Amino acid sequence: MSAPRKYPEELRERAVREARSSGRPIAHVARDLGIHPEALRNWIRQAEADAGERTDRLTTQEKDELKRLRKENAELRRANDILKAASAFFRQGARPAPDEADAVITHLRDDFGVGPVCRELDLSESAYYARRKRPPSARSRRDTELAGHITRIHGASGGAYGVRRVHHQLRREGIDAARCTVERLMRTAGIEGVIRGQRRRTTVPESSAVRPPDLVERRFAADRPNRLWVADMTYVRTWSGWVYVAFVLDVYSRMVVGWQAASHMRTELVLDALEQALWARGIHGGSGLVHHSDRGSQYLSLRYSERLEQAGIARSVGSVADSYDNAMAEALNGTFKAELIECHGPRATREQVERALVAWVGWYNTERLHSALGYAPPAEYEQNHAQQDTAPEAA
Repeated sequence: MSAPRKYPEELRERAVREARSSGRPIAHVARDLGIHPEALRNWIRQAEADAGERTDRLTTQEKDELKRLRKENAELRRANDILKAASAFFRQGARPAPDEADAVITHLRDDFGVGPVCRELDLSESAYYARRKRPPSARSRRDTELAGHITRIHGASGGAYGVRRVHHQLRREGIDAARCTVERLMRTAGIEGVIRGQRRRTTVPESSAVRPPDLVERRFAADRPNRLWVADMTYVRTWSGWVYVAFVLDVYSRMVVGWQAASHMRTELVLDALEQALWARGIHGGSGLVHHSDRGSQYLSLRYSERLEQAGIARSVGSVADSYDNAMAEALNGTFKAELIECHGPRATREQVERALVAWVGWYNTERLHSALGYAPPAEYEQNHAQQDTAPEAA
């Protein structure tokens, strides 16, 4: 018998808040959130201990301190990884040229985000975006064309040609280029010729792509649950400020398998929604599941990518600023706003939005009729699928 799955910490906090603030029976709150009533009662007792309302339990202060230290350690590791990766591009003691700076930021942005890379390397984030908006200069276009010839010649030589021989081969082919230009482009590309004698050890940049591919390509279809998830986040206005909501949706049944609301847009928001989805679905390695999102920095962050990898989930991302590449998740955002926010008006606080979401997601998954599912609720649609799968076995 396998060990029971551990409830996510965020789900515990959400359930305690709902039970203590709403005054609803514990059994009803536990049923809406899909947890055991006794587990919820224990969480409430722990919350009372943390608030100093009872003395027969220890608080979680030590756990919070450990979490803070781990977070700081992760940030330090990220900074170290950025510096280590950037060392392959930058010469020691030299201020990088704008083209070199853009190359390293572009190479690392999918793993770490543009902001963290610029902060750690003391580069201007605004200058990077400004240069990307400008059309390529004549020199840049020439460099791109020439770099292709250099890479071709260097590859054809089996990596043996250095600057001198590459330069001569270009001249033989009638391609005019200064020797210093060839040297600069080869250095930027991280390629060099064979060196006689003891070889210098250098850090070579990884030439394989770090950007996840688009495995979906706007084909939002699945033949069974837990084959394709789509994820996105949106925002709603309250009287006390903006509230951001992240969803994870199963494409097969349109079931909302994970969600979270917060007053910030940090990676923790989407990560909490993912953790709930993993727990609710019992996802482990080798499930064949694909996770699709847009190229938002939260979904391309290192922590989010590592969590998907730990769960054995394939990453898929759409193109930049194209809502059609994540159309199903965008549609869920619109449904959520229309049916819960715009229909009933803005809430006063984040807590009110969260309480309304508890009821709405429960209704959406178990009662709301979906035209794409033959006007059946997601839970019923999945139940029918499970019965069809077991019917041949019973026969």
